[in-house]
Parts: sequence; C-alpha cells; structure tokens
Amino acid sequence: MKFSNRYLIAGALLLPSLFSIPVSALPLTLPQALVLAEQYSPVLKVAGAQAANADAALDTARAFPNPEVEFGTGNSLLLPAQRGHNSAVTIAQPVEFPGLRNSRRQAAEAGVMSSVAQRDEARINLYAQVKQAFFEVLRRQDEAQQANENHVLLLQIRNRVKLRVEVGESPRYEQVKSDAEALTAENAARSAEIRVAQAKDRLRALLGAPLGDDFEITHSIKEVANIPALAQLRSELLASQPVLKIADAETRRAEAKLELERSLRIPQPTLKWSAERHPDVSLWRVSVAMPLPLWDQRKGQVGEAYANRERAVADQDRIRFALLGELDQAYGRYQIARHQMTVFETGLMREAEAALKVAEAAYRYGERGILDYLDAQRVFRSTRMDYLNARYELQFALIDIERLRATAGENK
Repeated sequence: MKFSNRYLIAGALLLPSLFSIPVSALPLTLPQALVLAEQYSPVLKVAGAQAANADAALDTARAFPNPEVEFGTGNSLLLPAQRGHNSAVTIAQPVEFPGLRNSRRQAAEAGVMSSVAQRDEARINLYAQVKQAFFEVLRRQDEAQQANENHVLLLQIRNRVKLRVEVGESPRYEQVKSDAEALTAENAARSAEIRVAQAKDRLRALLGAPLGDDFEITHSIKEVANIPALAQLRSELLASQPVLKIADAETRRAEAKLELERSLRIPQPTLKWSAERHPDVSLWRVSVAMPLPLWDQRKGQVGEAYANRERAVADQDRIRFALLGELDQAYGRYQIARHQMTVFETGLMREAEAALKVAEAAYRYGERGILDYLDAQRVFRSTRMDYLNARYELQFALIDIERLRATAGENK
C-alpha cells in the first residue's frame, strides 16, 4: 500500500506539468495550426454547446403537456351521531390546438437551423483568423530578416567609412551619417523582433493550444491562383454564407413566434375527469375548462412579436448588403495587391537593385559620396518592404474572400 500511494502522489504532482508540455516541438505548419484550433479553441466549444442547447429546445417544443392528477380525502358529517369517509380524484389534461404546436415547433426548428449556421460561422471565422495570424507571423519574420540584413550591411558600410575617414579619403561628416544610419537600423531590427514575438503571442492565444514561447512556424506562401469573377463570388456568398443563413433562420423564428402569439389568443381547453365517493353516494363527471380572454387578449405580446419579425426582416437585408460591401472591398484589395505584385516582379525590384549597384560602384570609385549611396540603399529597402507588404496584403485579401465565400475551412 505504501508503494502504490507513493506513486499516486507522484503522479498527482506531475499531472499539472503534463498539461503544460507543448503539443509539438517541430515547426508549426498552417494545416497543423488549423487542427489545433479545431481541437483547443473555446470558440468552437461554445458554438457546439449552443447547438446542443437548440436541439434540447426542439425536444421541449415537441413535448406534449403533462396531465395533472389531484387526489383528496376527508370525513363527512351526515348526522350529529354519524360520520363517514369520502374521497375524490381528478385528472386534468391540457389540450393544445395543432396551430399552437406547429408554431412552437417551427420556432424551435428555426433555432436549430440558426445554431448550426452559427457553428459553421464560428468555424469559418476561426479558420480565417488563424490564417491571418499565421501569415502575420510570417510577415513579421520576413520584416525582421530584412531589418537584420540591413543592420549588418550598414555596419559594414560604417566600418568602411570609418576606415576611409581615418586615412583621410572621406570627410568626417560621412562617418557621422553612417553611424546614425547604423543606429537607426539597429533600432529597426530590435523593433522587428519584438513585433515577431507579439504576432506569435496573438497566434498562440487564438489557437488556445499549449504552445511553447519559442515555437516556430513553417514558411508556406504558395503561388496565388486566380479567383472567380466578382459576380460569381457574390453568388457564392449569397448561397453559402452562414451569416445569411443565421439571419434567414432568425427571420423564420420570428415569424413562427408571431404565429405562436396569435395562436395563444385562442383559448386552449383543459379536459377533466373526476370521481367522488361519499358514504351514501358515488359520482363521476367529465368537464372542460376554458380560459376566458376578457382582460388579457395578448395584444402586447402579438405587437412585440410583430415588431421582432419586422426587425428580423430588416436586419436580414442589412446583413446581406453589408456582406456584399465587404466582398467588394476585399476584391478591390485583391486587385490592388495583385497589380502591385505584377509591377514589382516585372521590373521595379530589378530597377531598384540595379540603381543600388550603380550607386555602390560609384561610391567605391569615388564618383559619388556616402549620402548618394545611403539614399540608394534606402530606396532599395523601401522597395523590398513595399513588395513584402504587397505579398501579404494579397494573402489577407484572399483570406477575407474565402471567409465571405464560406470556403475558409475547406482547404486546410
């Protein structure tokens, strides 16, 4: 017993540390990140619980009202010297008209449709957010790599200028300028590294998975394929977007609740059967109880349901126009980024690199000063950074288009 208790205590002490072990020490790929989000993200768990709640509400709507049984007993005083025992039993069964039951069931079914669409929306949005966070880490890593390369290059230029100043080939102000450029590059490199850590923190929080602080991701930017025309994208959005399905389900539920309130204005009867036994007589009866809508004719409830139905219809139109507007903006960003990529790849990058080589050669041969060379370096760095931003803006636009098309979770 002592041996087993010792291991039980040791296992209990090690259990919390097991849950803190990172899920993987290998570089994280985008499909793996999506799998981790599916497994650990609380967003999908909340959506799943809401769907289970809607299923339970449908079971409740389908249930018949329970009967009510009443039993009583006591003594009867017939004459001053005679007493007797009496008893009574009553069974009451509320009766619902078909219109009332159908309206309540339709409202619950619309709630199930809404919860299923909400779960799909949560998954699509989560996949889109994970992809954006993943590519944001890649973007920050590329920026940090460029910043570090620039820092190393400017350090080499500073050392070269320092040597030329010491031998008297260059004026003093060139060393001051090169020192300032090197310090600026150092600060930029450090800031870029901090932005990488921040982007990783956002990705880790979004996944909800036990990833280590120093986890790495795999660089996975593929060739961008052409997407369909805008008219086809709009058709796909209107046919598949879960947000529109949610709005449609909520409109149906509001209409069903309006019919439910209208049906409740009709009195619903209650069938009763009762039997009584007295010392001198036994009797039974069948009766019907019917509420009289004299004071409360449910005008307020019907008015509220009608207003909710009108609000749901208007909200459905608003959501459709808003989603189409988002699609137009995402498609515009895609076209701009695609055009910028074409410009950079067909000549702008080569021209900036050629200009830098010319300026470098001119500086080495003494034909130009350090300021001209540093300006050419700055233009080349700016062009590389603009090209990098265009690449990732293209990816982000495509992710938004996938989300609006409701295809963000199809290709993990």
